[in-house]
Amino acid sequence: MNAYRLAGLGFVVALVAGLVGYQVQKLAQPASPMPVLGGTATPSRDTKLLGQVRPEFALQDLDGRRHSVTEWDGKVLALNFWASWCPPCREEIPGFIMLQEKFADQGLQFIGIALERTETARSFVAEVGINYPVLIGEQEVIRIAEQYGNTIGALPYTVIIDRNGKIAFIKRGPLHADKAEDIINSLF
Repeated sequence: MNAYRLAGLGFVVALVAGLVGYQVQKLAQPASPMPVLGGTATPSRDTKLLGQVRPEFALQDLDGRRHSVTEWDGKVLALNFWASWCPPCREEIPGFIMLQEKFADQGLQFIGIALERTETARSFVAEVGINYPVLIGEQEVIRIAEQYGNTIGALPYTVIIDRNGKIAFIKRGPLHADKAEDIINSLF
């Protein structure tokens, strides 16, 4: 009799786990994507932010100095939320390094926003040669990402802001350099 109860309990646990997994999968991958200036995003808060003035925030850099997003007012600003443990983040960053170098003189400023501890971020930045400011944090970064529409905590997550401080593009997931370049060029 105990073997039957154990088998029944195992079946119930497997069923519950399957249902939970299905619901998580359903939330993470929407059935009908909505266009977002050349990318896709789920119908959520992020699409409602297009054309809105970007939220203000301040975070520390790798040297412990606090920076406000307002320091880069008047520039085309690309905010890229990332973590060193995120494979798609690691893949897209070299393209952003190239774009920062190519368009810095025209007023482009990438800002890396790392969901990391300082030493981990510092090591990664040195490893890949990031040539733009990197701001760091943990819970504070999550809160800021939510303000910018990232309600599911996806990484990478990129927001491109025009020279007037208005959100022009949002991409949940990896953003390829060629697509980013098209968006950036449209804002100069």
